[in-house]
Amino acid sequence: MDKVSKKNKMINERVNTLRSYFKKFDIDGYVVPKNDQFFSEYTQKDRLKFISNFSGSAGYAIILKKKKFLFVDGRYTIQAQKESGKNFKIVDYQKIVNCNLFKNLTLGIDPKIFTSIQIEKFFLKNNKIKIIEKNLIDEIWRYKVSSYKKFFSLKQNAVGENYKRKISKLRNYLLKRKLNYIFISAPENVAWLLNIRGNDNPNSPIPNCHLFFDNKKKLRLITKKTNAKKLIKEKKITLDQIIEPQSFRKFIDDKKSGEILIDSKSCSLYYENIFKKKFKIIKKEDPIYFLKSIKNKVEIQNMIKSHIRDGVALTKFIYWMKIINKKKITEYDAQSKLEKFRKMNKNYLYPSFNTIAGCGSNGAIVHYRAVKKKSKIINQNDIFLCDSGGQYKYGTTDVTRTICFSKPKKDIKNIFTRVLKGHIAVARTDLNKDRTGKSIDTKARKFLKMINLDYEHGTGHGVGFFSNVHEGPQAISKNNNVKISEGMILSNEPGFYKKGKFGIRIENLVYVKRLNKKLFFENLTLVPIDKDLIDYGQLSKKEKDYLFQYNMNIYSKLSPFLNSNEKKWLASFI
Repeated sequence: MDKVSKKNKMINERVNTLRSYFKKFDIDGYVVPKNDQFFSEYTQKDRLKFISNFSGSAGYAIILKKKKFLFVDGRYTIQAQKESGKNFKIVDYQKIVNCNLFKNLTLGIDPKIFTSIQIEKFFLKNNKIKIIEKNLIDEIWRYKVSSYKKFFSLKQNAVGENYKRKISKLRNYLLKRKLNYIFISAPENVAWLLNIRGNDNPNSPIPNCHLFFDNKKKLRLITKKTNAKKLIKEKKITLDQIIEPQSFRKFIDDKKSGEILIDSKSCSLYYENIFKKKFKIIKKEDPIYFLKSIKNKVEIQNMIKSHIRDGVALTKFIYWMKIINKKKITEYDAQSKLEKFRKMNKNYLYPSFNTIAGCGSNGAIVHYRAVKKKSKIINQNDIFLCDSGGQYKYGTTDVTRTICFSKPKKDIKNIFTRVLKGHIAVARTDLNKDRTGKSIDTKARKFLKMINLDYEHGTGHGVGFFSNVHEGPQAISKNNNVKISEGMILSNEPGFYKKGKFGIRIENLVYVKRLNKKLFFENLTLVPIDKDLIDYGQLSKKEKDYLFQYNMNIYSKLSPFLNSNEKKWLASFI
């Protein structure tokens, strides 16, 4: 039996074991989301992958007595088919809503990993939901969580604002709205408020915890006490109480009644049900999402420094790939080489997400991940898409470059140049006129749509400061109406993907800068865009000027860290 057959057999065995619990709990099916109880994008324990083999960052598996479905969005259609198509029926994410695939059934869920909004939106229309306090995947998967370092505090020269000032802002928010309490359920928001970080996630310095905060500024951190030992020892933060998760229900029982704000996106049904018995619940988006989206000057400066370090690594990598390397290497070899370049900097910690390194047809899989044993050899005629990022002391990066190794075909250059024109259009946006991601998104797609092409994903996501690489509420997408403000950081990443052939994406991180009362995007990313893929005849004078200035900026910032050959090569872009 080959490895694929073994994997399929193993997945089917797991599904059958899961189904053996259906009779005991009187359910017709069970729902497995991607997220864990902290609703983080990247988790230690990936239950969805365990039961379906799907490794993407978003999706749901719905396993019935005789059928099984995997719901994913347009970013992951190809990947899901490849990884799970032999075991699951792959269905578009939007079709969960009001679909008739599992009508009038009782579906079991773990209340710790679903919000009430998720349940109402996707599963209540045609079905009954049964809360099962035990997670049934955990019942069949004895997964041991890795031991990580304890939570730690960040110095003010890293974050730029004392946590007490942040607490005062939050208290004023509660008082203004006559709220007694707020439950901060998203760990990244706790991290921002208290200026703490941790190592509970594989790609983000996020401490897995919650915070119960009242309008008298009392801080109750919900986590294992061992996690907070270092915080207490450092004495950089004063916590009023550390509550073990299993003791939280009793803590709430002893509180006075009042109004509590819970975050609609990250407060689980489990916690909501605890609060429901004691408080009047106000469901809104946690105000910290917006507060932390506005980076202060210190955070921006630290992000700039991190991007110079990252730019050096990426530039050395691209030079090595295009000019130095003459061996036949795989996609996995390439991403490993890039990691080595990043590790040359002492401030580099680890990747901010799993590197996407796809050549040829694999480049068309938006979130492809090369593995050592199945990685394709990169051929001279391939175009190679590499999307990667790093966590540095102190900053988060995310950059995509598409490169070629021989003279590209005319249609490839045409599409690449149209993607580039969209990328430049976003970068040159007059933010005094276009202040929402929705309006900016149309600029990115304009030149592709002229030849009836488009891409499934959004044009840009928000980015955290030494935090998650994907953080809202701001984004450049068809449906985002959040006002883009000074200090926000976003990605600018239009692309195009031809199934079975190639993928193209150009991504920079940008921040919103103000000068003489004018708002504009300033590039953080300093990595050359492959000139061999550009049809300069398609570029306007303004677009050519933009590229010239961008390349000049790259050379001036990075050349001190490059050797003579790398400098000479980089100078050829100017």
